[in-house]
This record gives sequence, C-alpha cells and structure tokens, in this order.
Amino acid sequence: MNNNLQSIGPNTTNPYPMVGQKRVCFIRNIINNPNIIIGDYTYYDDPNGVENFEKNVLYHYPFLGDKLIIGKFCAIAEGVKFIMNGANHKLSAFTTYPFSLFGNGWEKVIPKKGELPFKGDTIIDNDVWIGFESVIMPGIHIGNGAIVGARSLVTRDVPPYAIVGGNPARIIKMRFTEEVVSLLQKAEWWNWDSKKITESLEILTSNNLEKLKEII
Repeated sequence: MNNNLQSIGPNTTNPYPMVGQKRVCFIRNIINNPNIIIGDYTYYDDPNGVENFEKNVLYHYPFLGDKLIIGKFCAIAEGVKFIMNGANHKLSAFTTYPFSLFGNGWEKVIPKKGELPFKGDTIIDNDVWIGFESVIMPGIHIGNGAIVGARSLVTRDVPPYAIVGGNPARIIKMRFTEEVVSLLQKAEWWNWDSKKITESLEILTSNNLEKLKEII
C-alpha cells in the first residue's frame, strides 16, 4: 500500500481494514439493499460473519420504502438489530393477525394505505456507538455522538451525545456539557477530509476543549 495513503487513514473502499481478520468491516462495502445507506468508516464487528449485519435489518420490505440511514464513523457491535416498519401490524382492529398475507380468500382484508403504523426512516447520525445486541425500533433517530448501552431496546429518539441504556432505553447521562455538545455539533468533524482528521487525531481522542476550539 502507498505510504502516503497510510498516513491519512484507512482506505474506505476496503471492506476489511484490519489486517489479518474479517470480523470488523466497513459495512457500506458489503450492503446490497439500496434502502440501507451507510457512511464512510462506519463499521460492524461480528466474529460470526459481518454479512449478519444486513440479516439483522429485520422486516425491511421494499414495497414500504423505509430506509435505514447510518452516518459516518459509527461503531456497531455484534448482534445489533434494526426493526423496520414491516414489523408493524394493524392496531385499530379487533385482531392484529395479518390474515391477508396468506391469501386463499383472506386477501380481501389487505390493509389500506395508512392503516398500518408507519414511523418513517430509521436514522443514526455520526460517531454513534451501539452496544452488543441492542435493538432499534422503527423510525428512531439517534443523534451524533450518542452511546447505546449493550442489550438496550431503543423505543424513542436519542439526543446528540447522550448515553442511553435499558429496556426501554432511557438517558443515563449526557457525555458533555451543553457548550461542548454545541461546539461538536457545529464542528462536524466527521465531515473533515481525511488529512485534517489525521492531523487532529490527538485532539479528537482527548477532552482538551481549548485545543478543540483552536482547530475548529
């Protein structure tokens, strides 16, 4: 590999950026579903096969058109599952059973548009860490820099730089003060070019606020 390329970070088109193993993958390189959109450097870690990522996006039927959108520099642990809108059943009727799926005369009760709950796209912003075996429900928006604790069930939106956990997941604490969160939101470091990110690594991986202000 060209030494100049090495000096400004890993190649985003290489699915397996860690030499000698395939448990960590820059997952945008292996996604086949056009309704799953992944940003640069976002990785999935699964010793049983990173192809499990797409398998863990559940009830994602093309005719519904909902999207899973994940930003840049996210870390997604093994077994994380995204429940999409296709999991929803009609709630206003006396029964939730999906008779129409099975035909043979039952197709006469196919739900009309608007009768099934639809929560919209699931959006994970940038620099989000989602812990082992967490479950993200349909239409959830997780903000920049948030952390989702292992085995959490996320049923509501997560603010930027919040730490959430539990079933259902609740805010445990905020990672930083409002001042720091505002600064990071404005900086959008995940959109810097790889050269600037590489030059700023020591600051980005510290908590030195004055140095962060300087590079911004």
